[in-house]
Amino acid sequence: MSRGVRVYELARELDVQSKEILRVLQEEMNIDIQNHMATINDQVARRVRQILKGEPAEEAAPARPAGQTPAAGEARRRPKKPGRRPRPAVDILGEEPGGGDAEALPDVPVDDVDLELERERRRRGRPAREEEDRDLPQRHRRRTTREITLTGPVAVGQLADQLGVRATQAIQKLVDMGVMASINQELDPDTAMLLAEEFGASVRFQERPAEQYSDDVLLKEHGEDRPEDMRPRAPVVTVMGHVDHGKTSLLDAIRKTRVAAGEYGGITQHIGASVVERDGRRIVFIDTPGHEAFTQLRARGAQVTDIAVLVVAADDGVMPQTVEALNHARAAGVPVIVAINKIDKPEANPDRVKQQLTEHGLVPEDWGGDTVCVPVSAVQGQGIDDLLEMILLVADLHELKANPKRPAVGTVIESSLDRARGPVGTVLVRAGTLKRGDAFVCGATWGRVRAMFDDRGRQLKEAGPSTPVEVMGFEDVPQAGDRLIVVADEKKAREVAQRRQELARQAQLRSSRTISLQDIYRRAQAGEVRELRVIVKADAQGSLEAVTAALQRLGTAEVSVNVLHGAVGAITQDDVMLASASEGVVLGFNVRPDANARRAAEREGVEIRTYRIIYELIDDVRNALEGLLAPEIREQVIGQAEVRQTFRIPGVGTVAGCYVTDGVVRRGAGVRVLREGKVVYEGRVGSLKRFQDDVREVRQGFECGVGIERFNDIKEGDILEVFVEEEVQRRLEG
Repeated sequence: MSRGVRVYELARELDVQSKEILRVLQEEMNIDIQNHMATINDQVARRVRQILKGEPAEEAAPARPAGQTPAAGEARRRPKKPGRRPRPAVDILGEEPGGGDAEALPDVPVDDVDLELERERRRRGRPAREEEDRDLPQRHRRRTTREITLTGPVAVGQLADQLGVRATQAIQKLVDMGVMASINQELDPDTAMLLAEEFGASVRFQERPAEQYSDDVLLKEHGEDRPEDMRPRAPVVTVMGHVDHGKTSLLDAIRKTRVAAGEYGGITQHIGASVVERDGRRIVFIDTPGHEAFTQLRARGAQVTDIAVLVVAADDGVMPQTVEALNHARAAGVPVIVAINKIDKPEANPDRVKQQLTEHGLVPEDWGGDTVCVPVSAVQGQGIDDLLEMILLVADLHELKANPKRPAVGTVIESSLDRARGPVGTVLVRAGTLKRGDAFVCGATWGRVRAMFDDRGRQLKEAGPSTPVEVMGFEDVPQAGDRLIVVADEKKAREVAQRRQELARQAQLRSSRTISLQDIYRRAQAGEVRELRVIVKADAQGSLEAVTAALQRLGTAEVSVNVLHGAVGAITQDDVMLASASEGVVLGFNVRPDANARRAAEREGVEIRTYRIIYELIDDVRNALEGLLAPEIREQVIGQAEVRQTFRIPGVGTVAGCYVTDGVVRRGAGVRVLREGKVVYEGRVGSLKRFQDDVREVRQGFECGVGIERFNDIKEGDILEVFVEEEVQRRLEG
């Protein structure tokens, strides 16, 4: 049995546009078809061919004997009623009535079929046109329009369920629409709407409030912690302080490791977490970098910590970054223990350190205050046991507890993109127990825990409260500082993460505004704002944020740094192409470009700079910004001459006979004509003569003839002030 032909296929056969086929169907054949994807049967297609080719219509079939049913493909037509468009008497769905189908009905006008359906529904006691009659063939059922509600992107299988069709039917429709999708692939709202219309349904999108996707709502779904479920947990200690005061060396002595020796330049440039046992009890240490560019990392360390250990060198004392670290600890509301390091040095002066601490509100216990101060030597291992004992004592005073039975909640303290393992995040579990296989939401990304490793690289099946673990299974690199929350399943995690990404994009679009003509005029009056466009790639999320913040602080009202893109991972070809399109440079911090990126950089002429120490990166960018600064124009008066006589020379103008009283008069230099102390003209020295010879300059004590460009009103007694302008390269402040 023939299945008919689609409109666009017939148009291709006849070498016309689809809209021409639709015009013939609607205007000349009274068949209401609006879509080029619709299917028409062979009889209608044959008539369309005849009309477009200009052939006469076929002769009507002979009259049928009384009682004989219409032959397959014939149609009974009713006379047109005024104001009513006749409906086609053929099966426009592409199936020929009576073509071997045991359930085929007589081919009657569609309106008559509708009346028969109404009578059948009333006879069976069903509400008119409220549900399809399952006993009738599909092609004679009335396609009712219904509405479905979606809250965002939806999988093909889920949409098929809501439409009441098989998933294979939905996939076939998508293929006809030119969309290749699997049953679990998500459709964007526009595609979902088109697919629903193909099955006679309309879509209404009902977005949930943004508050429903917040961390607070997800945490409420976990329920309240019962007092009987609370258990003591290990304290989380953050080591803070000024650069080169021995923070990492102190942790080395505690952990019996050699971390500082493995860091470039001896500077800590990541957040690290480790677990130390003391008298059968665990202490979690977080080491934060000391350089000022890593302020955000130290702030994030203070947010997740229970106790802050402030390291101060006994030979150096309290420094600006020491005070900054102290302010972060105070803002987080955590107790502070001061470790006075390097007491083994001859120039060490612990009492001077204590005196400086009192100036910032930290009064040592032995001076009558409440601040614990422990003298230590990271090199010789002195005072380490006393420091650990004080940490446990302060932890006991604060009664640190957590519920290990609830779904896990943690904080990402570091993240990176590993080429072999994909996105990896260092997570400090704050409450609950994180298990392998748990689905989670973390900021604007989500994932499922595929593997976990402790600080020594051992694989774990679960991690309880106050446990730092390296988690694999993120869909994307998380942001350091984001909260990881375990949810019921992957579907929930994916939905929340995608909605958060949409909200972030909407917020970004709202924050960007267009420039009006008034803005352009105002900027033109103030001078053009120049910018250095950069793409920043780093080895870790914390490093990326720190470098980006440091670069943005270099900007001024005249020049600025525009970070077009920042991401974690190696420098790729896409980064180079973005820099080429935007006329920018690529900066890499502890990462290198791959082979494709190098070739693309050579081809596009893009500069790639890589660094391992942040000082060098900032200095280079500062120098580049200073190159963008408009040079400062400084004026230098080089000479002065007195006009003693004037000469009128035809064809030349007025020439002043002058005596150089100071400095030198130079041809081409700037000159001001002063009369009675007032400037009457400013221009340039056009000509300079000594007797009859043209000269380049005339020095003090000699006479000369001076001609001023475009100025002839020179009088005796005028003073000529000669000056030059020189460009001086400006420097950024700070």
